[in-house]
Amino acid sequence: MRQESAPSQVRAAAPAPRAAVPRPWWRDAVIYQVYVRSFADSDGDGIGDLRGARERLPYLADLGVDAVWLTPFYASPQADGGYDVADYRAVDPVFGDLSDAADLVAEAHRLGLRVIVDVVPNHTSDQHAWFRAALAGPGAPERELYVFRPGRGASGELPPNDWESVFGGPAWTRTADGAWYLHLFAPEQPDLNWENPVVHEEFASVLRFWLDLGVDGFRVDVAHGMVKAPGLPDVGAGEQARMIGRQVLPFFDQDGVHEIHRSWRRLLESYPGERISVAEAWAPTPERLARYVRRDEAHQAFNFQFLTTGWDAAGLREVIDLSLTATTGVGAPTTWVLSNHDVVRHTTRYAEGDPARGLRRARAAALLMLALPGSVYVYQGEELGLPEVEDLPDEVRQDPAFFRGRAAAGAAGPGAPVKSGQDGTRDGCRVPLPWSGREAPYGFGPGASWLPQPADWARLSVEAQTGDPDSTLELYRAALSLRRELPGLGGGSLRWEEAPEGVLLFSRPGFVCALNTRDTEVVLRLPGRALLASGPLGSSAGDTVLPGETCGWWAV
Repeated sequence: MRQESAPSQVRAAAPAPRAAVPRPWWRDAVIYQVYVRSFADSDGDGIGDLRGARERLPYLADLGVDAVWLTPFYASPQADGGYDVADYRAVDPVFGDLSDAADLVAEAHRLGLRVIVDVVPNHTSDQHAWFRAALAGPGAPERELYVFRPGRGASGELPPNDWESVFGGPAWTRTADGAWYLHLFAPEQPDLNWENPVVHEEFASVLRFWLDLGVDGFRVDVAHGMVKAPGLPDVGAGEQARMIGRQVLPFFDQDGVHEIHRSWRRLLESYPGERISVAEAWAPTPERLARYVRRDEAHQAFNFQFLTTGWDAAGLREVIDLSLTATTGVGAPTTWVLSNHDVVRHTTRYAEGDPARGLRRARAAALLMLALPGSVYVYQGEELGLPEVEDLPDEVRQDPAFFRGRAAAGAAGPGAPVKSGQDGTRDGCRVPLPWSGREAPYGFGPGASWLPQPADWARLSVEAQTGDPDSTLELYRAALSLRRELPGLGGGSLRWEEAPEGVLLFSRPGFVCALNTRDTEVVLRLPGRALLASGPLGSSAGDTVLPGETCGWWAV
């Protein structure tokens, strides 16, 4: 067997550029998620900020992405990393001010990048002016803007129903006057009452505020959560967080939520420049998820079914087929995502205890994802092959799910089962990025970093990987460049080709992608020229030898 060149050296001469056909930018965009507090720090306080993000935008333009999605930077007590908003029209001082936001948008547009910002409509912070007024007493009109209910039991001492918080524990907290308020997340995040027209009017105004500042769209947090089932019925089962995305719950994915998305679509279409909304929606089936992206609702929805599929060829093919069928049926693009700020990084998820295996699989999965029809989301640091940081000391953690889980465990006593929500491990994927240098904070900022970075991350920095043809960063750069050049990538469809068990093989116009999920090599007869591969290819009697846990692209 003859061994071929290293991955990024496999690239052949560039094909003809993609024809300039008018097409909505968002249908095949590659969108990069910036978790603001962990991306780049400009002032040395250890927390990433808008100025730091703006200064690093040239890196993203060079990487080859089309748009940037910024996590919340609004005024917030930071009980849940900014997803507890106290003022939707103000920038939290830790991240800068409104002029920094405007400067970032302007610089992104100068570089040819679109900007998407988060909007958090399911709940506010408990420090929001509305909720602080609501706590004044039962007669406060602001109480009608949230979900307050009397308790059950002889003296109202029990929660109104059995709903559990996504972060663990009851989804209800009792106030000083005896009423209970709903919070599907932390107690500091009271749920809004979307049956009240004032809430609708306020969020339409918030969207206009940011659209007027120039943003290109919104990622809608908990887009499936604003509407609750009439009567707030019991679920009748525990560990409800594990049921999300698997079945319809009375507090998520209710049919009434779609009218909210329709009204926002009309608002977005009243602005020039193809402004969009992206639904963070968990739904039990691809068909229900596709309802969020009907022609008069959101433009995109995150494909969490793809993210949660394991390293299995049959499972991946099934979710790809189901996803494409569901979204094509409503005229929407499918999205593909491997990691985000709420899940363990896929480099670690795929590892099964072997970091080298995890990185091989992560690189291969990236090429698979970027070859599929539709739009792609890249979470900051995945292009560096960053693993999950799994050994953070308890004293530095900030994930509210971690603290609720620990409190519940203590209250339950030794050996008692604990009903938990999320696993409380989200801090591990939020560790600040390594940019340069041999020691922490690796160019993240002039000071320290809000979460400690591993001692071996110098080899994973942008500086260390730039120019190294075998690095994960250069693999992403090459793949994103080819994705723009190849007319058969981006939007469209695919055709599955016959392949050995454990191998996914599909063709698109002028293009073939092969993924070997097995841990042993396979020999494939492939036409055309090798363009790019996640690992070294080989050849045998004119056929291609595709190593285990490797993905490759060919031009035909």
